[in-house]
Amino acid sequence: MRLSFLIIASCLTLFLSIPAIAAASPSDMSGSIEALVEKEISEGRIPGAVILVGNREGVIYEKAFGYSSLKPARTPMTVDTIFDIASLTKVVATAPAIMQLVERGKLGLNDPVARYWPEFKAKGKERITIRQLLTHYSGLRPDIPLKPAWSGYATAVRKIEEMPPLCPPGTRFIYSDINFIALGELLRRVTGQPLDEYCAEQIFRPLAMTDTGFSPPKAVLSRIAPCDCPTGLVQDPTARAMGGVAGNAGLFSTARDLSLFCTMILNRGLPILSPPGIEKMTTPQSPFHKTAVRGLGWDIDSPYSSNRGSLFPVGSFGHKGYTGTSLWIDPFSGTYIITLTSRLHPAGKGNAEPLRERIATIVAAALSDSSGGNRDSITGYYELLKGYPTAQPRQGHVMTGIDLLREEGFKPLKGLRIGLITNRSGIDSQGRRTAELLSRNPSVKLAAIFSPEHGLGADRDEKVASSRDLSTGLPVYSLYGDNLRPADEMLKGIDALVFDIQDVGARFYTYITTMAYAMEAAAKKGIRFFVLDRPNPITAAMVQGPLLEEGFQSFTGCFPMPVRHGMTVGELALMFNKEMRLEAKLEVISMKGYRRTDWYDETGLPWVNPSPNIRTLNQAVLYPGVALVEGANLSVGRGTDNPFEIVGAPWIRAEELASYLNRREIQGVRFMPVEFVPRENRFRDKICRGIQIIITDRQALDAAGLGIELITALYRLQASEFQIDKTAEILGAPWIIRAIKEGADPAEIQEEWYGPLSEFMEKRERYLLY
Repeated sequence: MRLSFLIIASCLTLFLSIPAIAAASPSDMSGSIEALVEKEISEGRIPGAVILVGNREGVIYEKAFGYSSLKPARTPMTVDTIFDIASLTKVVATAPAIMQLVERGKLGLNDPVARYWPEFKAKGKERITIRQLLTHYSGLRPDIPLKPAWSGYATAVRKIEEMPPLCPPGTRFIYSDINFIALGELLRRVTGQPLDEYCAEQIFRPLAMTDTGFSPPKAVLSRIAPCDCPTGLVQDPTARAMGGVAGNAGLFSTARDLSLFCTMILNRGLPILSPPGIEKMTTPQSPFHKTAVRGLGWDIDSPYSSNRGSLFPVGSFGHKGYTGTSLWIDPFSGTYIITLTSRLHPAGKGNAEPLRERIATIVAAALSDSSGGNRDSITGYYELLKGYPTAQPRQGHVMTGIDLLREEGFKPLKGLRIGLITNRSGIDSQGRRTAELLSRNPSVKLAAIFSPEHGLGADRDEKVASSRDLSTGLPVYSLYGDNLRPADEMLKGIDALVFDIQDVGARFYTYITTMAYAMEAAAKKGIRFFVLDRPNPITAAMVQGPLLEEGFQSFTGCFPMPVRHGMTVGELALMFNKEMRLEAKLEVISMKGYRRTDWYDETGLPWVNPSPNIRTLNQAVLYPGVALVEGANLSVGRGTDNPFEIVGAPWIRAEELASYLNRREIQGVRFMPVEFVPRENRFRDKICRGIQIIITDRQALDAAGLGIELITALYRLQASEFQIDKTAEILGAPWIIRAIKEGADPAEIQEEWYGPLSEFMEKRERYLLY
């Protein structure tokens, strides 16, 4: 039987009960809170709220505002109103339950999930650990797709088992409901109890949280603040499809019950957890902290921690819920803040973000220095952070395909007349040109050179004519002029084509299309094709963005793959050859010492501009996103010193655009208003106004998602000027343009492409070399 909303308090009620009201708070705090909440209600962002502030000694401030329900009749908010607390479920139920199992020796934080759930290891998930689920570093996608429609707890579990990760575990912060749904299932397998029963017995009853539980009974429905679904049903659609109980959402509670929980945290876990367990949960446990510092379940400093406000220190911690709920706890001052709203009632379009953030700032300013805590303990926290591992570049030494080919004396090419497809980036690790290495080797006959877009020097932004290489004296046939494929006369007398060009990692970077076209030409002539593999500069671990749709294939996208493909050129060649049925006599000369997770500056290889407008690794990181808007009537910085780091046009309102995008809290980037004048290309010699994109954490950035955010922002702010339809060709997915015009949020759009993306990743898996 499901144990929900326990009515009988345990014997610990008196021990943990909250004093009626503790010592009076600073006089300006209550007035500031009340003015703020009333303003948010009057402006329609929330129908009402319950605010509770407390410290180790008890409740400092507690008040209900506005209405819990506006339809069919107005119902005044009360301090005992029950709320769907959404993702607070993660930290109030799932995370402490898992930590209890860790403390009891039934789980290990660094254990692979598959040790307890063998079916979980399918599709490349065998290395995902319990710690990575708790910190959102598992690599799993944000949520289980809801289309096609499904229902049932067992169905959700099966879908997780069948789902491949988006990136290797430990490499990237992706806030994912799936992580906590999986933790709920893990708990069920270890304890034999469903999550709701376990939490009722082991967490809520010992803490006397009598109004807290999953699937509320009919007796309390009149006290529940409705969302945008029938009262009493969980708002989260995944949890609802699972039957109302899930590790990510589904819990209902009140401000008073949550204050009992916060008191437990400040009392170092007693009576449900140990002090070391609380310390482990609420201090950094994630592999990187530059943008996303996470405890076990708890948010410490990430793109989601705006509810910390402006004054509470890093080292305090909390969490938010989608329905408009928030907890924030500062252990240094011993203060906690509970903000509960039902922002989705009645129209589903409220916004609790300003309230949550400003409440925290007001409370921190008024109470932090007077609440009896030891502020000196902050020093100890920052000492802890000094030893916390950061995402420092790995200075490895990677040997590329040409390095290995040279090391083995060019044996695979011995006796062959070679046509080399290359450009300026075709060099070995010592900076020597592949063309010269081949031309000077007596066992190989280099007969011709072929150049891709931008020419042999990778420095031209126009069509390029065929020419002659001054160093070797060989003809250079352009594959970005009158011909995009090697013509028969170009291949006369050629025994093998060798491809050695540095790719950038984006679907629409044309070098990989040139490779596919050349493979096709080689197959028709029956000649061999070698690929000298090189790193993907923006890692071969991250796969992002929508797939190119059928009918949109072109020179800027010859294969249905996502914007950021997460493959090396050698792996792409293997996939093209098989999936496009090219039937080329293909051989890939693999790299040595390369890891999929390596950024280019971690390989030890010299940087060479692969094209005239990709001059730094940062520009390569931004390229897959910023290039998505380039087809429209704006500049992406070509003709300036910062291509793909700036976006602008004479018609853009720079400050408005920067402010809008910063409010979106896009992981890994910030935006500054900027003016610039392109020296060439679009808007030459005209003043352009727009944004400069500052990378704060390349590991956290979803570049394709950034592109959709840019397109959406420009359309919402200046639809009459922005030619959104002109982005469709490079985007390759017209449904996205339709969705933006219909008002879809970028997060909703990204959710739609995760399904096809997962299918691509399964296909991709067959061709990975590293």
